Parts: sequence; C-alpha cells; structure tokens
Amino acid sequence: MKKTTLYISFLLLITLFSSCEKVVDIDLNNAEPKLVIDAIIKWQKGTSGENQTIKLSLTNDFYTNDILPASGAVVKVINSGGTEFDFLETVPNSGEYICTNFVPVIDETYTLAIQYDSQFYRASSKLFATPEIINITQETVQGITGEDEIEIKYFYQDNGAEDNYYLLGVKNPNKQIPEFGVVSDEFFQGNVMFGFYGSSETEPGITLGLSVQGISIGYYNYMNKLIAIAGSGSGNPFATPPATVRGNIVNETSTDDFPLGYFFLGEIDAIDYLVQ
Repeated sequence: MKKTTLYISFLLLITLFSSCEKVVDIDLNNAEPKLVIDAIIKWQKGTSGENQTIKLSLTNDFYTNDILPASGAVVKVINSGGTEFDFLETVPNSGEYICTNFVPVIDETYTLAIQYDSQFYRASSKLFATPEIINITQETVQGITGEDEIEIKYFYQDNGAEDNYYLLGVKNPNKQIPEFGVVSDEFFQGNVMFGFYGSSETEPGITLGLSVQGISIGYYNYMNKLIAIAGSGSGNPFATPPATVRGNIVNETSTDDFPLGYFFLGEIDAIDYLVQ
C-alpha cells in the first residue's frame, strides 16, 4: 500500500510541474547591420594572379543564414607605388567585386580602400610567400570507431631563416564546406612540415583539394580564434560566428562602427589528390 501511495504522489508531482511549462517566445533586438569584408587575395602558384575577388556583405538576423550582399561600394587595392587596382561589381547586387588586372608581388605592401554607405574603410598587408607541396602520402589505419580510416599527409619545406605561419586547407567532396587549420614553425624551424587529414568520409576514388598558404602572425591569430569558434563541428571559419572577432580593417569615418573580416594577401599552393 505504501508503494502505491508513493507512485501516485510521484505521478501527481510530475503532472503538477508539467502543467507549469510554458512556451516563451524571446523577441531579440537586432543590432544595426555591420559590413563584412572578405578580402583575402590568394595568388595560386603558377598563375598570373591577375583575377581576384573581394566580397562584401552585411550581417543579418540571428535566426537566418541568408547572406545580404553589400552593393554599390567603391573598392580599390593600392600598392606601395601608388598603382590602383579597381574591384568592380560586374554583376549588380551580387556583393562580389572583381579585378582582372591585379599584379601580385612577393613582399609588396598593399592597401585596401573601400567606400560604402558614406563610410570609408582601410587596411594594409604585405603579400606573403608560400612553400610548395613537395610530397603526399596515404595510409589506412584503424579509426576510433574500430573501422578503417584513410589518413593523408602533405609535406612542404619551411624557411629556416624566418618565423613562419601557415593556413592549411582540405576540400572533401563528401563534406559541404572546406576544413581549415593554422600552424606555426615554432618547433619545426627550417624542417619539412606537413598537413595531416583523417576522416571517415574519405574513401578511394574521391579527389581531395589540399592547400597550404603562408600567412602573417596577425592573420594566424585571427584564423586561430575563428576556427576555434567554428569548431563545434562546422569546420567553416567563414560562417557567421556566435561571437565578434575583429580583423585588421578599420572604419576611418566612425572608428566604433568597425567592420568584420580581414584583408590579407599571399601565395597559395593547392593540389588535387586522388585518394587511392
């Protein structure tokens, strides 16, 4: 009898608390849209590098993934000699600004200048060199789930005469977005370094896009924070982060109204690798 009374009391308690549940809709206040500047100039080794694109967009509501293009801007990149390279929005309302005559030069310093919605934005960066991918190896190992997993390593030679930082990338056709990582040569000065990639979604017959890019310490720190924020499983440093990460671009008209994004230039070595 005591057991029966206990069960009935427990059920009444659950019913009581369940009846108190209420769905609450939280009305969030939307902040003023911020300009997002994707101004990463990548000079693929073996090409002229004359075709480059800078993307401008605006931040959107918290509950949407829709991208709002920022159209009607004036976008220029200027080298240390004063030569201006115009980036034009050739497709209206796209937010993509294209230059077809850019001249990349290693160790040259460039300035980004943008005018948008009566605001002026500016940043400067040197164009960094990048080593070549010199070798790729493949190995099949037992993964943490007990199933076979393919591991890829791609090697490049570090320059021992200076401190270097690298952005490594892998595009897997079985995944929607590329994956990135950053590394320094702090413990590998002057040695052959490698990028490592292992995934259960790597299988024979697919082609992986492997890349290495020499970067500045500033861009290294920026990407390190962005990748950590996006590390919840997306692997995409260019998705909208849940926290604000400031880049190197300043708003000269209103310093408090800073944009999001980064301006950087560098060589990039990218190879398509057919998984065996």
